[in-house]
Amino acid sequence: MVSNSKEMKMSLIWFIIFLVDHVLCLIDCNTSTCGSYGPAVRFPFRIKGRQPLHCGYPQTEFHLSCSEKNDTVLELTTSWKLLIQKIDYKSQVIYANDPEGCLPRRLLNFSLSVSPFHFMDYAYELTLFNCSSKGDSDPILCLSSPQYQVYAVYSASSIGAFDLLSCTKIRDISPVPYDYLRYQQRILGLSWDNPKCKDCEVKGKYCRLKSNNTASETQCYGMLVFKPHKGVILGSILLVVAAILLHRRYRFNKIERQYQSRLKNFLDDYKSFKPTRYSYDDIKRMTNQFKDELGEGAYGTVFRGKLSDEILVAVKVLNNFKGNGEEFVNEVGTIGKIHHVNVVRLIGFCADGFRRALVYEYLPNDSLQKFISSADTKNHFLGWKRLQDIALGVAKGIEYLHQGCDQRILHFDIKPHNILLDQDFNPKISDFGLAKFCAKDQSAVSMTTARGTIGYIAPEVFSRNFGNVSYKSDVYSFGMLVLEMVGGRKIVDVTEENEEQIYFPEWIYNLLEEGDDLRFEIEEEGDTEIAKKLAIVGLWCIQWNPTDRPSMKVAVHMLEGEGENLPIPPNPFSSSVPTKTKARIPGKRLLQELEVISEAE
Repeated sequence: MVSNSKEMKMSLIWFIIFLVDHVLCLIDCNTSTCGSYGPAVRFPFRIKGRQPLHCGYPQTEFHLSCSEKNDTVLELTTSWKLLIQKIDYKSQVIYANDPEGCLPRRLLNFSLSVSPFHFMDYAYELTLFNCSSKGDSDPILCLSSPQYQVYAVYSASSIGAFDLLSCTKIRDISPVPYDYLRYQQRILGLSWDNPKCKDCEVKGKYCRLKSNNTASETQCYGMLVFKPHKGVILGSILLVVAAILLHRRYRFNKIERQYQSRLKNFLDDYKSFKPTRYSYDDIKRMTNQFKDELGEGAYGTVFRGKLSDEILVAVKVLNNFKGNGEEFVNEVGTIGKIHHVNVVRLIGFCADGFRRALVYEYLPNDSLQKFISSADTKNHFLGWKRLQDIALGVAKGIEYLHQGCDQRILHFDIKPHNILLDQDFNPKISDFGLAKFCAKDQSAVSMTTARGTIGYIAPEVFSRNFGNVSYKSDVYSFGMLVLEMVGGRKIVDVTEENEEQIYFPEWIYNLLEEGDDLRFEIEEEGDTEIAKKLAIVGLWCIQWNPTDRPSMKVAVHMLEGEGENLPIPPNPFSSSVPTKTKARIPGKRLLQELEVISEAE
């Protein structure tokens, strides 16, 4: 009986909500918006799902939609969506911008010939060139890279007039306004000729198609300042109030029961997962007065300790004289909430006066650095199958940090020293002192100074000329880690002092590009394929342009696959520091790179 009563209440509530929504739709067929500050949408446009078909012009390009963020969206093609900023009905012009911030890339392969819209400004036939050195004209920044610049030139002009030397023609493009390419204008103006509603707008009236007219002629009606009847407003308000009261009464008991259950579960989980707070005397007893030192890092010293005779721990005592305040807060606030098989577990912490310490699970096999710094020594070499499992475990751990938590966690210090190995050589990511949080849909994070370890830091962390700092910076560090695992040597900088030493990642790339076997020690069948797959994945991850790097989810799929069909990535070293062996890049690859530059994921 109680169940039937609840079902009747819910049915009544949904009926009332449907009725109110239907009434409001009838009232506001003439004008609608996606959000509080969005442009007013009326004929010839309509918002799909909010206004009936007859509210807009039949042609599909006039059917707009609302995004999850309440942006008003115009779909010019199935793959290109523009965000509408303003609609000028008197001039019949729509102003929009590309959500990815690069109109030139979209305009390269787009034509308005089959669209009801045309450019506001005069369009020219243009030719694109790529140049190895910067010319006098302004390059198209979002199509260029550190290795080359892309320029747009009038097709009828001579390239010599622009003083562009050492340039190669990429392609001719269909007529587009020159300013959108050269001056990087962000707002695109598109006008339409039909249907014609200018006269109605001047008169302050609405516009619509004439009934039973196949010529798409329009007529004016009503007034733009629409005031619904007071009785209709009052009736709608009463219906909404009644629905709210019924819904609140129904939810009251349900929320109370859910609250009690949720509170109990929270307290149970908190006891289970919250890191324990220890006093400094507890830390001294745990480490037997700091007797057994395991190692020393930039922010503190690590000691072996015991929680009991069966449970060993690693205790990191932070230095008081270093800037460890941020690291301590980061470590406890980040790793204290993470529970993943490939992330080290924080058991507890000490914050006793000025003394700070962190208590982790003890991992007996030390860090990955111990096993890859001397791959030629058989006593330390782990074997290619185990190296592949370690790389896959690290990738899954980083993928969890990027996608598995409530907020995206960027580590910013992925390196062999921070990959610890348990008794079965399962990898666990550690040391979150440099980590930063950001929303999962945030494409970039702000940083005032570079952070990380030289040799593993992504180029955009040093200079924004290479792109925005984002989760792709961790991908770069992971790529350098994998390449160091493959080569079993330290990542080195090529400078004048060691110019005779070949930069190892570039050496790997040259071998792959030339089809040579990787010159590593092979012990078992299948080792060659594993070494090649790890090398290719590492090279994909260290692409200079962050948008060319895969996400960690894609990297996991690459590592889990067979590896036979993995393509060799573009050459990331074509304009890097001088090396003994120069990398080569195929001449036809430039256009392919140009077409795939986009903000993925």
